[in-house]
Amino acid sequence: MNSSVTKGLDALSALARVTAGGRRHGSAVSVSELARQMGRDRSQLSRTLTAMTAEEFVARDDASSGVTPHWRLYAAARDLTAHRLRTDGLTALEGMAAETGESCYLGVLHGDTTVTIAERVPPGSRQLGSWIGRPFPAYCSDCGQALLSDADDDEVSAVFARTEFVRHGPNTPTGLDDFLRRLELTRRRGYSVVDEEAEPGLYSVAVPVRDFTGEVVAAVQVVGPRRRLEPRTRDCAEAALRWGRHLETALRGGGR
Repeated sequence: MNSSVTKGLDALSALARVTAGGRRHGSAVSVSELARQMGRDRSQLSRTLTAMTAEEFVARDDASSGVTPHWRLYAAARDLTAHRLRTDGLTALEGMAAETGESCYLGVLHGDTTVTIAERVPPGSRQLGSWIGRPFPAYCSDCGQALLSDADDDEVSAVFARTEFVRHGPNTPTGLDDFLRRLELTRRRGYSVVDEEAEPGLYSVAVPVRDFTGEVVAAVQVVGPRRRLEPRTRDCAEAALRWGRHLETALRGGGR
């Protein structure tokens, strides 16, 4: 590959990593900082970024004189992420269902609800109809805690600012404070356990899935009767964690 193209791709990859790693989304990074991160000469890197700005791969922030990946790249990456969630997501669900023998789902957050975008149900399941496209309150859904696990308490409060916590099962959270206490346990574990919160007798384990920016964009979940899943919590969690990482690798461009 042409060396200038290689340098450009390296710069763009580094810029995406730096702007995604612990910064406010969309904030610019100075050329000097990026050069330091890459171990590159600042003046050479500046020329590379100037050429990439002309081609709309990079955008310059007039206020800070810093640079960010162009919004068109974010839009294209989001479209690719959505596509891969549905394709590679099915592969992950198939692997989870094969390992656990249980119904497995892929959910995303939509306002204060979660929506299933893919599912794999084992033969012989008594599930009536499909959950795909059906919203459910995030405060008690199978994957709500997993999807909100990276959000801080203020962000979670904003999500549920106008939400009424209606009881759906014997263990449904009674309000925001109750939900936040459960969410803290999910953050510590790295996966959620929803025990009769969505409906009586229903048990689930869910794991957050992060995209190329490190942001939680979906959750994989194993769902079934409490009497069967509760004794197998650890095994279900390990399967979900393993296949969640598999899906993250695909979303970050490490798939096929």
